[in-house]
Amino acid sequence: MARAADGNYLLSCGSDKSLKLWSVSRGTLLKTYSGHGYEVLDADGSYDNGQICSCSSDKTVILWDVATGQVARKLRGHAGKVNCVQFNEEGTVILSGSIDGTVRCWDTRSRRFEAIQVLDEATDGVSSLKVAQHELLTGSVDGRVRRYDLRMGQLHVDFISSPITCVCFSQDGQCTLSSSLDSAVRLLDKSTGEMLGEYTGHKMKGYKLDCCLSSKDTHVLSCSEDGHVYCWDLVEGSLTLKLPVGKAVVQSLSFHPTETCLLTAMEGRVQVWGAEPEETDEVVLAT
Repeated sequence: MARAADGNYLLSCGSDKSLKLWSVSRGTLLKTYSGHGYEVLDADGSYDNGQICSCSSDKTVILWDVATGQVARKLRGHAGKVNCVQFNEEGTVILSGSIDGTVRCWDTRSRRFEAIQVLDEATDGVSSLKVAQHELLTGSVDGRVRRYDLRMGQLHVDFISSPITCVCFSQDGQCTLSSSLDSAVRLLDKSTGEMLGEYTGHKMKGYKLDCCLSSKDTHVLSCSEDGHVYCWDLVEGSLTLKLPVGKAVVQSLSFHPTETCLLTAMEGRVQVWGAEPEETDEVVLAT
């Protein structure tokens, strides 16, 4: 799995129970973090790059000190493997989603090891979550995309007929994007739940794969089980690129927050794809 911590660094999570921090520009390994008992499933970096949080099939969330590589805190409370994890924007709270159907909120500044809040509205495992300002977006195996307004204490639910594998907000904050096991990616209006676009052609039937939006909200991208990354024009819905990554399942992808640069993960290999210089306004990628 690959995740852009910011424009300069990359976090990769592995089945070898470790988490690795890389320099994207140099392609060099900076540090390896070991402490989980089973495969690491997700990770996120704090806004100041001082801390990392990660989650694992061992049911734990770990808070790491980036510089020393030491475990600052190991958080327990989930009843099953933890699929997803993210800091809030201030880095003061870690949110984790689990196969046990809950999202747990952990205070990074507290000496207490218990979750400060538990969200248990999902009726099946939580597969993905994203935090933006005061909002939390979750996707779960029960086929629902839930958006929590944490400031107002409100919950909005959109029903998708198939288990959700990934959710995210658009860059402008007006829409949500979700992928599901019916091989479809859907763009919804955040306020009304109206479906604005549906993107198909890829294969997503049995794996928890990622989707995302490009840095300018012009394109929708998705992993696929056929070894490609699919890229569609957001407005037209037309397929603009079918990127051949390899012969196996493309397990994860992440788009650079400001530039036309894509990270993909497949079979223990992370690749960085950049736009051709003459095509910087379009998503035309090459290794």
